[in-house]
Amino acid sequence: MTKPFPHTPTFMTIDEPFRFEGELFDLEVEGTIPDELDGTFFRVGPDQQFPPKMGDANPFNGDGIVTAFRFKDGHADMQHRYVRTDRFLAERAARRGLFGDYRNPFTDDPSVKNIERTVSNTNVVAHAGQLLAMKEDGPPYAMDPRTLETRQLWDWHGRMKATSFTAHPKIDPATGELVGYAYAAKGGDSRDIAFYSFDRQGRMTRELWFQGPHASMIHDCGVSERYTVLPMIPQMMDVERIRRGGILFQWDSKVDQVYVVIPRDGEAKDIRFFRAPNALPGHVINAFDDGGKVYLDLPVVNGNVFWFFPDAQGRHPDPSSLRTQVVRWCFDMNSPSDTPTASVIAEISAEFPHVDDRYAGRPYRYAFMQASDWTKPYNADKAGPIMGFFFNTFLTMDMNTGKTKSWFAGDTSSTQEPVFAPTRPDGPEGEGYVLGVVNRRAEHRSDLVILDAQRMDEGPIATVKIPARLKYGIHGNWVPATTFPR
Repeated sequence: MTKPFPHTPTFMTIDEPFRFEGELFDLEVEGTIPDELDGTFFRVGPDQQFPPKMGDANPFNGDGIVTAFRFKDGHADMQHRYVRTDRFLAERAARRGLFGDYRNPFTDDPSVKNIERTVSNTNVVAHAGQLLAMKEDGPPYAMDPRTLETRQLWDWHGRMKATSFTAHPKIDPATGELVGYAYAAKGGDSRDIAFYSFDRQGRMTRELWFQGPHASMIHDCGVSERYTVLPMIPQMMDVERIRRGGILFQWDSKVDQVYVVIPRDGEAKDIRFFRAPNALPGHVINAFDDGGKVYLDLPVVNGNVFWFFPDAQGRHPDPSSLRTQVVRWCFDMNSPSDTPTASVIAEISAEFPHVDDRYAGRPYRYAFMQASDWTKPYNADKAGPIMGFFFNTFLTMDMNTGKTKSWFAGDTSSTQEPVFAPTRPDGPEGEGYVLGVVNRRAEHRSDLVILDAQRMDEGPIATVKIPARLKYGIHGNWVPATTFPR
């Protein structure tokens, strides 16, 4: 019999373990789903199937579970299924947690010593006929995009030699290439970084190895037509620290942000390292280049937002002291200077961005995000305490002006990452719909809302009712039906 989960913030309120797989056909809808929505919104997040071996767990340590919302002719169906990783299967066979602390193999049960540890819970990306469930500490797992059955650990038929792969690759809309990378690419806390690209058929077209200035987290990347930019976060890695029972990542306020700029067709000698004052670069909005200049847009926070990766003294800033700026960095590849210039587009606590994928890597105008609007009310008596990350608003941002149109989810609700679906393949940029899961915290269930991206402030045009609670997902993507023909 499975023992109870710990009563800790990782497993409380909206994030209580759900541990359920299933399908819901023809979900109830308030309003009208646009007929133009023809495709699938895939999302993934952590949902630990057994109580953690160590008694508690980092919130990013749960087993990956994928949700597919499928839209056709104004109807919506839903599938919800775990990624059958090697780790998942080992624990299911044992009926208990066997893997220890986050990215710490020294705390594992001896029986799983040679088993791949990744939980594939961070992003889910469609490419070359595969649905890839990803987490940056291991290779992806390939899944069937129609049934969500797990196919296999995916290393591109043995071509990828790195021990891990990013959860944030980018797909070039012109060529269909998937561009990605691995950090700590030889395992542990190595400084090795591997850069990869794969053509639209999934064949490797490039592998480039080099070393970074230090071993630290590189969670996301920006890809333009000619360059890839890797933001190195000042969360420093140390394997000896986890041997002693500590955590792998530790915030260092004395370390700069480092932006690694890689020519997509260059060699290791052509790579540039740009430095900016200590801060936390967040998820990449988009990147583009113009001549010899490379531009990268992303939110930057003035301190460490990861309370579970504190500094050496165990300190993390008071959430009220954190400030987020949406920044456009410019890296001049024709200048010998390693200092980029920054333009602040907006000062707003917004994150988890998406753009119109047809404009990925190109000059663009619109970004779609969620935000924490602390001017709005929150009814803790009904909805429960706020623990960890909290967002209550969806927004569309004009990247030319910094102006936004937003929708507030309500005083007992919180939001999850939104995605964008265009109205039609040849429509103008940003003409389409924003889809996002909303946690109805007082009711202990979820909805999926559909908003007009250009009229966000007018509220949902359709609300898909989910008669269950979806734990907080991390990332997802809209995939048109033409990607996986029925």
